[in-house]
Amino acid sequence: MKILTIASAKGGVGKTTVTENLAVALARKTGRTVLAVDLDPQNALALHLGLGPQELRGLSRASLAGQDWRGACFEREPGVYVLPFGALTEHDLAALEAQIAARPRWLIEHLQALQLPDNALVLLDTPPGPSMYGRQALSIAHWVLVVMLADAASYATLPLMQRLVQTHCAPRADFADTLYLLNQVNSARQLSQDILRVLRDAVAPRFAGAIHADEGVPEALAMGLSVLDHAPHSQASHDILACAAALAARMGALPLGLEA
Repeated sequence: MKILTIASAKGGVGKTTVTENLAVALARKTGRTVLAVDLDPQNALALHLGLGPQELRGLSRASLAGQDWRGACFEREPGVYVLPFGALTEHDLAALEAQIAARPRWLIEHLQALQLPDNALVLLDTPPGPSMYGRQALSIAHWVLVVMLADAASYATLPLMQRLVQTHCAPRADFADTLYLLNQVNSARQLSQDILRVLRDAVAPRFAGAIHADEGVPEALAMGLSVLDHAPHSQASHDILACAAALAARMGALPLGLEA
């Protein structure tokens, strides 16, 4: 399996929405099995991928019960699977975090036990900023996708993410690269356009793309759909497919004949 950790230094950048839509786009574009894993105790990815708020199962409860994670995986559509974090009490969350702290290989051991196809793509949605979940996700990532907004506050967090990657990823021989994505770009705002230009220049050729602000995205979330299904001709759908193509090319995941 190839692991893409999706990270951000601050909350509110739309990272979980990006994870959801990229999972669907990557599965359709590559024909590979894609598993989206929610490592954030907020448990938001399940709702983004169409699971009801009454669904309590997830990797957290399975871990505490000493079970593997297969029983907590849900099929979103053929080839796309979601593994929610699950709902926990505060007491159980503390017990889970103690378990994780005692097991540096907690995440990779559980993922390996899923016995995914060798060419599967795993997307790890992490909490914003430094966290024990993020550290485990960074420590096994082959690629990191840093999601940012086109604003000054988000741009100011870039050094923090670079330090986290340098600490947890760069020393490993199997770590490939850090990529950057700018979300909710507003073409009508000069500042948004300026930050898009500055970021693209600063991280090139590691810039994976930009996703423009689009009403189709929150509408799709409200309906439990990906924006690719709710608004397939929207600017956001076009942007997400372009980002997925760029990521797939980087990860060597495009079908034969589509690499160029």
